[in-house]
This record gives sequence, structure tokens and C-alpha cells, in this order.
Amino acid sequence: ASATSDTITLPPGYSASVLISWGQPLHKNAPAFDPSGNGTAKAQEQQFGDNNDGMSLFAFPGDDNRALMAINNEYTNYRYLYAHGGAPQSAEDVRKALASEGVSVIEVRRKGDTWQFVQDSRYNRRIHGNSPIRFGGPAAGHAWLKTSADKTGKKVLGTFQNCANGKTPWGTYLTCEENFTDCFGSSNPQQTFDAGQKRYGVVAASKDINWHPHDPRFDMAKNPNELNRHGWVVEIDPFDPQSTPVKRTALGRFKHENAALAETRDGRAVVYMGDDERGEFIYKFISRDKINHKNPKANKDLLDHGTLYVAIFDAGDGNADHPKGQGQWVELTYGKNGIDANSGFASQAEVLIHARLAASVVKATRMDRPEWIVVSPTDGQVYCTL
Repeated sequence: ASATSDTITLPPGYSASVLISWGQPLHKNAPAFDPSGNGTAKAQEQQFGDNNDGMSLFAFPGDDNRALMAINNEYTNYRYLYAHGGAPQSAEDVRKALASEGVSVIEVRRKGDTWQFVQDSRYNRRIHGNSPIRFGGPAAGHAWLKTSADKTGKKVLGTFQNCANGKTPWGTYLTCEENFTDCFGSSNPQQTFDAGQKRYGVVAASKDINWHPHDPRFDMAKNPNELNRHGWVVEIDPFDPQSTPVKRTALGRFKHENAALAETRDGRAVVYMGDDERGEFIYKFISRDKINHKNPKANKDLLDHGTLYVAIFDAGDGNADHPKGQGQWVELTYGKNGIDANSGFASQAEVLIHARLAASVVKATRMDRPEWIVVSPTDGQVYCTL
């Protein structure tokens, strides 16, 4: 039955309670939420983030009543974030918007029939748009990732526009950067963009987010390479609050919806991913090395080495239950399948940073906004929401 009342409607025998709310302090010494919108960016960095998307629950080994939750904070609503209720008007406003996005990791405990947020847990943390993150994988250190603030191309600030997620068999969380180009603009309204910048959708006016007039990091006229530092899958270890999250460049750069984990017959990790924009593609990554199930820490850089593929589908025979799948996975590796200097690529790092362009070279099948992908635990079939 459908319901039209503005409330949570549940079947008989079920109850609902609020676990945590936007702005709730993760630790006792953090500032309380200020509903007027006058709270500071520093306060928001210590509080639960804004609008949620994908999330995963991580049970404590040997304790059914304790768990961690890693929860994406995809975007923010300016009408509530600021007292003035409009677009950012200062660098502090931009910092506050960045602080409201990213990921919130919280501990929850079961008391009776309900789960409750544990304030002051040592595991509670925010990974937001100004948090230090490092690059891993083949693109780390590439010239296209270097900026005046980071001459190494290996250290980036922040993750934001975090759509959905993945959970690895070794107990880490994957958060996926989706509509990152919306956050960039240019102080030069006549600025021209190259093929890669255009393909990823950056425009001079930004898309209603308006960070670039107040933070030069998001101004394409001043920091064009900053755009390349976002649009990745980021791996977080929720059980190590001191750990630095890692952007796993081997998984390719695009508007990631989620990251669905599976295992090959010979024990390697597979990550299925959709690029959530009209006319974009479905990808998969297979790790070079096998998953070590006995020692989870041994997998800490597993996602830095492997092969990225993109899907090509044929017209099929109209039978959805056909035993032979119609299509193929094509490798996106520099030097193979026409991905080379002739098609505009000089290295595997460039292939990964411009994964969309590489996928077009091999004539991947354009899809209607590939969103969530899941893998059936019973038979390994892969389903994608378009």
C-alpha cells in the first residue's frame, strides 16, 4: 500500500528511531549544532555531515552489539547551511560547505531492540572536503595531478559529492566521488576547456555550487589540475581512525556511483562501477593480486594494482534469459586496443585520469546513466540500475 502522510510508515511490529542527525557533534568537546546557520566551518568539521547517500555497516569481530557505520555525505543545502540562506559569500562559507560533505564514520551499539550512536567513540571521525588524503596507484604523482599547493601530485585535500559506496572483504569502506565537476568554475568567463575537461563536464559558471569565486582551488583559471584530483574511488579504514584515506587511481576517474565488490574464481578482487552520467559507461577492475582473507592488513594496497575494463554490449537476441551473455569486457591499458600516442595517450596514468576518453577510443557502449551496481551473492550475476 502507498502512503501520502508526511511520516515514516512501517508494517505492524516495526518501529523507527533517529540514529543521528546532521550537525550532531561526534565528540563531547565539539560544538553543538546551531540551527540558525551561524555555526562555523570548524564546528561542522566535528559534526555529522549533511545529506546522506551510500553507507555500510562494519560489525566488530566477536561482538554482535557493536558496529561502525561509514556514511556518505553527498551534498549540502545552502538554505539551511548558512544564516543568509544563499550561495557561499566567503572563503569561510566554502570551507563550511566542504565540511558538510564527505564521509562520517560513527560507532553504534545495540541496547535492547535499538541501535544508538556512541558519542565520543574513538572511532568517530569526519573525512570531509578539506581532509588530507593521499593518491595511490598508477596516476599518483603524475604531472596532471600536481598543483602549486601539492608539487608531488600525491597529496590532495578532501573528498566531496560522495554518492555511493562499496565494502571490501578486508573490512574497508569505498566512497565514490560523483558530481565533482559541479564544484568547479572559472573566474575567466571566456575560458576555453580542453577535450578532457569538456568531457567531464566542467563549465565556467559552475553548477549552482559557487565555490570558485571564494576559493581559488576550485577556479579553473588558477588551478586547472585540481579538477583531475577528484572523481575517484576513495578507500577508508574505519577501524583505524588515524589512517589516511587513499584515492585509488587504478579504478579510473569518472562520476562514480558505487563500487560493487566480488571475487574471481582464483581469488582476486573485482570492483564493478557505473559512471552516472547520460551516455557514459560501465567498468570493472580486477586486482593483480589475490585477496588475503587470513590477514586483512595484507590487502591494504590491493586496489592499486590491476586492470581496468569497460563494457561493450551487442544488440542481443531479445531474450533476457539467454545463457550466453552478449558483450565483452575491453581492457583499458596503455599500449593495447588502440589506446596509445595516436589516440592521445602517453601513459597508463593518462588513461586512468581520462578514463572516459580511453573508453570512447575502444567504442564502449554508451548507457543511460549507469547507477547502482550489485552482484548476486548466490550466482554472481551483476545487476545495474540505469
